[in-house]
This record gives sequence, structure tokens and C-alpha cells, in this order.
Amino acid sequence: MKRTILAVALLAMFCVSVLGCSTTVESKPESAKELESGGALPPAVTNFFGDDASKLQPGPEGGAALAYINPNAQWSKYTKIQLMPVEFWAAADTKVSASDQQMLTSYMYNKLQEDLSKNFTIVSQPGPDVLTLRVALMDATTAVPGLRSISVIVPQARVLNGLQSLATGSYAFAGSAEAEMKATDSTTGELLAGAVDQRAGGLGLKSAASFQWGDTENVMDYWAQKIASRFLELQGKAPAQT
Repeated sequence: MKRTILAVALLAMFCVSVLGCSTTVESKPESAKELESGGALPPAVTNFFGDDASKLQPGPEGGAALAYINPNAQWSKYTKIQLMPVEFWAAADTKVSASDQQMLTSYMYNKLQEDLSKNFTIVSQPGPDVLTLRVALMDATTAVPGLRSISVIVPQARVLNGLQSLATGSYAFAGSAEAEMKATDSTTGELLAGAVDQRAGGLGLKSAASFQWGDTENVMDYWAQKIASRFLELQGKAPAQT
């Protein structure tokens, strides 16, 4: 049974990365709904972005739910990226275990590193022409989430092996997954870009029991590819996404 679960998960990942046979579906987070209705952004957003949260605006159709692009950023100079460990923000009532949080954040970090390193140099320290990228996975079901920063990056092979221990029907989030991203100049801290996005699995199913690990992987694959391609687009090295 465990081997069957792993085989199915690996097949789903292969379909996304090579064949394109799985997709993810846009799902608007509560933070975007609040902003559109004239309300305030929730603490999960304001705590992550700080004073820059006010710069976020509803994103374009098919894009991130909330987004910001610095109109004065000189994107062509950012040839290096300081990729920070992916964070996991959760409230005390989260149903995502600490071990699953580690698996999720490691998987996301590894996918980002894989996609970004194709066109950028990944560095460990700030410096001239270095963009710092910070990403957080969100599972906040109460007003004020706590921060669980994952500092240990687990190799991707171990992450995939960890799937063997998951029971049939297990899932990481309730119905959809949400993430926040911000890119800053590594030396000045100036916000270059920010986004808040929420996506459901390939079939767009909303019930918690139907959003399983394969859906979570597909969503994180999508985000990693989207972030990498968006940076290239801003540098004029890739066509605009339609």
C-alpha cells in the first residue's frame, strides 16, 4: 500500500512538471476578499509584509490574488537571489503536524531552488545586485497566527521518501493552500515585489478530504515555476504571461 501511495504521488508530480496533465485552480483568499470590500488586511498578511502590506492591491485575473510590483525597480541588475528558508505560518489550532510542516517547507524550498537556479545564481548572503526572496506557507484559521520558521532544509529525495509514511486520504490543508511571497533588495530592504495567492487542486474540489498531498505538491510546483518565470519576465527575458 505504501509503495502504491508513493507511486501515485510521483506520477502526479511527473505529470505536472513534464506532461502538464495536472493543473491548479485559482482560489481567492479571505485577505483579497477583505481588501476588495474595503476591509483591512488580516494579521497573517500585515505581519508578514509589515509596513509594505498597504502596497498590495488585487491582482490581475488568473494571477496572484494580491500583488505589488515596484515600478522603480531595476530588475535587470538582480542576477543573484538569496533564497531564505520557507516559513510556515499557523495558528494554535492547525491540523498540520510539525513533521508535515517540515516536509511542506522543504519541498517548497527545493522546488524554488530548482526553478530559480536555472536562470539565477543562488547565494547565501546579501550583497550588491542580490534579491532576497522570502516565502511563507499559510495555515492560519484564527485571527493572529504564529510564526514557525523552518531553518533545516531537507533534501528532496528524503521529502519524497517521507510520502511513504502518509496514510491514504491524508491532506495538508483544508480545501486549498495559501502562500505569501516578497522580494526585497538584499542590502536596502526595499520591497521589489509581493504577492498573496491561494490555489485549490486540479479538479477545483473544495472539501477538505479531497485536497490531498498530490494537490499540495501541484500547487507548490505551480508557485515555484510562476515566481521564477515572473522574475524573468520583469527582466525582459521571458514573454509576459497571458
